[in-house]
Amino acid sequence: QVQLVESGGGLVQAGGSLRLSCAASGRTFSSYAMGWFRQAPGKEREFVAAINWSGGNTYYADSVKGRFTISRDNAKNTVYLQMNSLKPEDTAVYYCAAGPLISDFRSWGQGTQVTVSS
Repeated sequence: QVQLVESGGGLVQAGGSLRLSCAASGRTFSSYAMGWFRQAPGKEREFVAAINWSGGNTYYADSVKGRFTISRDNAKNTVYLQMNSLKPEDTAVYYCAAGPLISDFRSWGQGTQVTVSS
């Protein structure tokens, strides 16, 4: 299993930016697809972004496309989510995930809170 720890969340005004980081343990990080999900109060967890093992392919939810960018640094065992032009509806707990396929995330972090004020 891969252990994941998110960081970088916080409070930001609408239109601002945040960069989330997810540090992974283990020697198999570079072979895993990575993703970000979020869960707002009273709502189900939803997909935000994903990246394949090499970083050559990325995928985004329609709600964040053009505003968020997912990237990874396999040498540092870290995946990032750059969030720009933040909106109040982006407020949620953001979770990092890892798995052998983008459609098969098996390991999850503890989450980091992102709050966007208006």
